[in-house]
Amino acid sequence: MRSGPRRAGADVTEKWTSVSTPYLLPRAAGESDAWTAEAPGRTSQRLTEVTMAQPPVEVAEALRLAAGDRAVVRRRLILLDGQPVELADSYYPPRIADATPLAEPTKIPGGATTLLARLGYHVHRAVEDIEQRPAEPHETEALLLEPGASVLTLTRTSYSANGAPFEASLMVMKAPRRLRYELEIQ
Repeated sequence: MRSGPRRAGADVTEKWTSVSTPYLLPRAAGESDAWTAEAPGRTSQRLTEVTMAQPPVEVAEALRLAAGDRAVVRRRLILLDGQPVELADSYYPPRIADATPLAEPTKIPGGATTLLARLGYHVHRAVEDIEQRPAEPHETEALLLEPGASVLTLTRTSYSANGAPFEASLMVMKAPRRLRYELEIQ
């Protein structure tokens, strides 16, 4: 079974659609990250911070971290046609990220999923939770939203074949936005 959201674009005049699957699979040597490949020349991302931080409660629970534990977080601003459309924070337990490029403030060739696969962490299962809520002040500023605007959040947890979580991503997207899931039985 395969599933993934399809995202309609932030631009009212033109629709943009994607699925989650490319974000969960490692890229071939020399391939760009999934964001860049999705809409060549239209999408880009800025790495805004890489640090060790205490994750939000839902992320800590998803990664099965103890209260007060910290994780490596890579924060990115996603742009479509030069305009901010999403904030994407990916969290990794220190036992996985320490002493790897995940903990360094540089872009990772092929994206984090490719690096994780090289480290032996392949996505066997992913769980995505979606919620609509009012934007927080820093989100309003970063996404250039009107005061009182809503955002969609997508929290994705990636699990290895043994059921251990190794990455949790929290994405905050401009709303309105359409997420469509398709399931295919194989």
